Amino acid sequence: MDHIASLPIFIDDLYPSLQEPIKVYATEEVIALLERDVFNWNVYPRFSDLKNDYGPVMEYIPIPIGKPFSVAHLNVVAVPVNHIVPTVGLVISDGQKSVAFSSDTAETDVFWKIVNQMKDLDALLIEASFPNRMAKLAEVSRHFTPASLGEELKKLTHNGMDIMTVHLKPTYRDEIIDQLKALNIPKLSVMEPGRIYEW
Repeated sequence: MDHIASLPIFIDDLYPSLQEPIKVYATEEVIALLERDVFNWNVYPRFSDLKNDYGPVMEYIPIPIGKPFSVAHLNVVAVPVNHIVPTVGLVISDGQKSVAFSSDTAETDVFWKIVNQMKDLDALLIEASFPNRMAKLAEVSRHFTPASLGEELKKLTHNGMDIMTVHLKPTYRDEIIDQLKALNIPKLSVMEPGRIYEW
């Protein structure tokens, strides 16, 4: 459920006032799962079939894997990663700055292949969900600990960009931060909630 956040509630709450459909960008596989498991008339209505007084309230935008597509002024490439449910990382550029976001993942190779082919990369956002003592849980749920992230970052051939860790489980945040600092990886830090980052 954390992968779709509050999407169903968001659409449900705004349903009568939406003047244009909420656009849901997702792979074909994820769209099929949303229709089967969430917007299935049992958990939530199939909003993609419904209209309010202004017209449709939800629209799926299928995204390709491994091929560039546009969202507003951004160029985006979705890259499959290694997680317990179908998940993609994203490489995003506005033509001047580029950021790669791993999403939830464990050890992966395709993501690094794409990232390492980029000429310029300003920031890498990558997860570190559990402390090292919970390595078994991280492994079965396909997440990183600081130790496994340190090993994974050896696949990165770029230097100099900011490496920002995200998705720290709040209960273990301080412990994870201490373990990340102990890696002594240049420009590795933890993203701070509520802070605006610019590259």
